[in-house]
Amino acid sequence: MLGGARSGKSAFAEQLVAAGPVRYIATAVVDPADTDFAERIAAHRARRPADWTVVEGDPIAGLGQPTPATLIDDLGTWLTARLDARKAWELPRGTVGPDLDALVAAVAGYAERLVIVSPEVGLGVIPATRSGRLFRDEIGTLNQRLAAVCDEVYLLVAGQAVRVKPGVDGADSGPAGERRAAGDAGQVGGGAGQSDVGAAAVSVPVGDAVAGGASDAAESEAARPDRAATGIAGGAIASTGGEGAQRRVGLSKGSAVAVEFGPVAAPDAAMRAAAGKRQGQLTKPAGALGRLEALGNWVAACQGVCPPRQFERARVVVFAGDHGVARHGVSAYPSEVTAQMVANFLHGGAAVNVLARLADATVRVVDMAVEGDTAAEISTFKVRRSSGSIDREDALTEDETRTALHAGAALADEEIDSGADLLIAGDMGIGNTTPATVLIAAVTDTEPVVAVGRGTGIDDAGWIRKTAAVRDAMWRARPVVKDPQALLRVAGGADFAAMAGFLARAAARRTPVVLDGVVVTAAALIAEQLAPGASAWWVAGHRSSEPAHQIALDRLRLEPLIDLTMRLGEGSGALTALPILRAAVAALGEMATFAEAGVSTADALEAGVGEAD
Repeated sequence: MLGGARSGKSAFAEQLVAAGPVRYIATAVVDPADTDFAERIAAHRARRPADWTVVEGDPIAGLGQPTPATLIDDLGTWLTARLDARKAWELPRGTVGPDLDALVAAVAGYAERLVIVSPEVGLGVIPATRSGRLFRDEIGTLNQRLAAVCDEVYLLVAGQAVRVKPGVDGADSGPAGERRAAGDAGQVGGGAGQSDVGAAAVSVPVGDAVAGGASDAAESEAARPDRAATGIAGGAIASTGGEGAQRRVGLSKGSAVAVEFGPVAAPDAAMRAAAGKRQGQLTKPAGALGRLEALGNWVAACQGVCPPRQFERARVVVFAGDHGVARHGVSAYPSEVTAQMVANFLHGGAAVNVLARLADATVRVVDMAVEGDTAAEISTFKVRRSSGSIDREDALTEDETRTALHAGAALADEEIDSGADLLIAGDMGIGNTTPATVLIAAVTDTEPVVAVGRGTGIDDAGWIRKTAAVRDAMWRARPVVKDPQALLRVAGGADFAAMAGFLARAAARRTPVVLDGVVVTAAALIAEQLAPGASAWWVAGHRSSEPAHQIALDRLRLEPLIDLTMRLGEGSGALTALPILRAAVAALGEMATFAEAGVSTADALEAGVGEAD
C-alpha cells in the first residue's frame, strides 16, 4: 500500500486484513518529546481491534515467524531507523543496501498473508537537502523492489485506492473471469510463492488503473484490452508473474511485434555552445582543464541547461546472462559462477557495489538468461535459461530477441521515470566476451585472431578454442550481419539484446550513459544501428584490455576517459570513470567567473587594467 501523508493508506491496509486475527508490526519508535507524532501513533492504536497482536520492532525478524495475517506499518519509519543505525545520512547512497536486501528477501520468501504500508514520496519537488534526497531515493528503490515480489500493489490518493498491480490482463493471462479480485483468499501482498503463476498481468500506468474506495478496488474490472499499457512499437511494456513465471515484454497476445527505435535527436547544440562560452568566463586560462571542459559541455547539452546539474541519481543496471558457448572451453570459469556472482551483487559484495558506493551511484541487477535460479525480484524480465551456443546454434529465437529488446527498453523507461539522470549498463555472464567479440568483429569486418582476447584469463589453449568459436559464430552470422536484430538472434544473446534496447531507449529519452567495457560496447554497436545517433548520448568510461573493445570504440568514435587495463565488466570501468564526469560537471557549474571573483582577465591586462604573471 503506497501513498503520501494522510492519503488513507494505513486505514485501507487495515480494512484488507480486518476479517480475522492480525499480527501488527509497528515500526515507529515513539519519541516522548514529539507530541505530534505521538498523537498520530495514538490514533493508529485506537483504530486497531483489541484482538490484534502488536509487535514493535524489526519486521525482518517478525517475518521469520509466520502467522496467518501480518500487517507492517510502515516502511518509512523503518528506513529512517536503519539510516540512523548506520549513521548513513551523509554517506553514499546504498549504505543501507544490506538492510533493504534482507527485507526484500524476507518478504519474497514469506508464505502467509502479508500487507505492507510504505510512503510514496517521489511525486513532489526534489528535496532541498541531501538527506531528503537520500531518503526519497532509498524508499523509492525499496518500494520498487517490494512491488516486484508482491502479488498486488495499491496507490492511495485522497483516500481512494488505485490498484496498480495487477492491472489489466496481459498477453499471458487467462480469461478475464479467472483473474482474482483484490483481497481474494488472503493473497494481498504475499510472497513470491503465492503469486498467480497461471495468469501474468500487464502493469498499468496509474492513470489507467481503476480508482475507487476500498470496496471499489476489490471489485475492479479484470481485463480491458483497450486499456493495456503500451510501450515502444505498441507492444506491452511489462507483465508480472509469481514464482516460476517470467516477465513477458513486448509480446502482444502471444505474437511477436516489431521493435522499432528510429533515429535519435542529438543533445542540445545551443546549450553546448553556452557551456563553451561559460568555460571561457571561468577563473582559469582557456582550455586549462583539458577534456574536463568538453565533458562538462557535453553534460550541459544532454541536460539542456547551462550550467549543468550534478547527477542526483546515477544508476547502474547489470544485465546477467549465461551463454551456451561457455560449455566449450572458452572461459576460465564454469557457468555456475554467473548465478553465484549475481547473488554477490545482491549482497553488496562485488566490485560494482563497492565502486558504486564510492561514486554515489546505486546498482540494480537483472537476470535475462542466467542458467540457474535467481531471486524473484531480479528475474521478472528473464527470457530463458542461458542463450544458445552461438558457434553451433542461434542464441535466441526471433520472439526471444524481440522480448529481450523490449525488456531493455522497459528497464530504461523504469529507471528514467524513477528519476535516474545518468545510466550505466553493466554485464555479468561467464563466456560473454565470446559473443561480444563476435558482434564487434562481424559489424566491423575484423579477423577473429585480431579481435579475440583473454577474457577471464584463459591460457593459450583456451584462446585457441575461443578463436575457433568466434570464427564459427561469425561464419554462421554472415547472412544477417547487416540486420541488427537478426545478428542479436544468431550471435548475441538475451543480455546483449536487452542492453541494446536499454542503450537505444536511454538515448531516445535524452538520458546520458557511461559505457563500460567490451560486452556493453558490443551491445552499443548494435544499439547505434537500431537507433542512429544514439551514440551522441554516450561517453566511454574506459578502455578494456580486450582487443575488440578498442575496435568497437573506434567504430563508435568514442574516446575512453581512462585506461587502467581493466577487464572485469559489471560496470566497474564506467563507475571508476564516473567521478571524472562528476568533476567536469562541478567545474563548469560551481567555479566562479572572472566577474564574480573580481579577477582580471587577459583582455583587461592588455588594456592596462592590471598585470599578472
